[in-house]
Amino acid sequence: MKVVVIGGGAVGSAVALFLKRLGGAAVDVQVVEPDPGLALASSARSAASIRQQFSNPVNVQMSQFGLEVIAQADAWLGVQGAPVDLGLVRSGYLFCATAAGAPVLQAHHAVQRACGADVALLAPAEAAARFPWLRTDDLALASLGLSGEGWFDGYAFARALAAQARALGAGWQRGRVVAFDRAPGAAGGEGKGGRNGQEGGRLLAALLDNGSRIEADAFVNAAGPWAGAVAALAGLAVPVFARRRTVFVMSCPTPITPPGQPTPLVVDPAGIWFRSEGAGFIGGWSPGGGDPDADDLPLDQPDLQQFEDHLWPAMAHRVPAFEALRVQRAWAGYYEVHPLDHNALIGPHPDCANLLLCNGFSGHGLQHAPAAGRGMAEWLLTGGWQTLDLSAFSPQRVLGGQAFVEQAII
Repeated sequence: MKVVVIGGGAVGSAVALFLKRLGGAAVDVQVVEPDPGLALASSARSAASIRQQFSNPVNVQMSQFGLEVIAQADAWLGVQGAPVDLGLVRSGYLFCATAAGAPVLQAHHAVQRACGADVALLAPAEAAARFPWLRTDDLALASLGLSGEGWFDGYAFARALAAQARALGAGWQRGRVVAFDRAPGAAGGEGKGGRNGQEGGRLLAALLDNGSRIEADAFVNAAGPWAGAVAALAGLAVPVFARRRTVFVMSCPTPITPPGQPTPLVVDPAGIWFRSEGAGFIGGWSPGGGDPDADDLPLDQPDLQQFEDHLWPAMAHRVPAFEALRVQRAWAGYYEVHPLDHNALIGPHPDCANLLLCNGFSGHGLQHAPAAGRGMAEWLLTGGWQTLDLSAFSPQRVLGGQAFVEQAII
């Protein structure tokens, strides 16, 4: 079998890694990536955090495997025994809720505990006792990850995934897919055979901007924010869109925790998040589902006004010492958002049997890359999900608008 993976960030690299890990010499894997340094990739511009506090069991389970790979990076990703330092900081998420949001946290808590997540619900007085710097008088409940959560070096993680995939025999080509050769019958998928009875519409080859043509049995769209544009080259629709997110690096003259003790990653009801980063903090604003498409917004132009309009007022309200916050710098990156339900699309495209989607993670792709890559490899090699059932992420659900909603979105 020959597989072309379009996109060499964390997700695409994980697909390549597990294809070679599970398939060995029986599978020829070629990764096509126009930006091998990942300068624009979400993998490099993410806040790179991992949590188990999701609303769906399968997302909790995907994070649990992601943590295993990250925490045991030497074993999973070390090339020829070389150590892999991902800078993992073990510190939980703290989801804060007003009275209106408390029942949601309680429902999520039941899901997480059923999956074995080490989480606790805190009354306002308990939260205040643990975190005396936190204002809690307007909160009704908080959910704290006691273990199994934290943050890490996302850029190093993506590069380590790619390095291990190469070491196992995956090939890398610098280039951009600009077209596909597709068999006749693409419009109606009327050919015979194939897993979904759509053999006539199969992709035959990817054409690159350097003039090369790569034939394959299957093509994996792991292009992240550019997944929709890649699919359109084959006349296919993938409802994944780029959304720009700005991350601010801030300092505060008043320490709120002892030296070396990180804060949790705090998720506030006002739609902002923040956590410690070294001697300072990083944070951002999470707009609702109506934020504009950011495909044409350059990433060298972070939205600095968000600090004054959204982030600073909410952070100063939640942590009084943050009234003295100062921005040191900011950067922007893309979320690859699937607006139907903010969950990933993983599996064959409903109109093309051999185009596999692995995108639309809506902000949690970095932590879910290992589980998604493993599942994609299992499906390609065996025709089904083996270790973890990822059928809920099937792109088929888009046809009928059958949302598989993830409520715990940041």
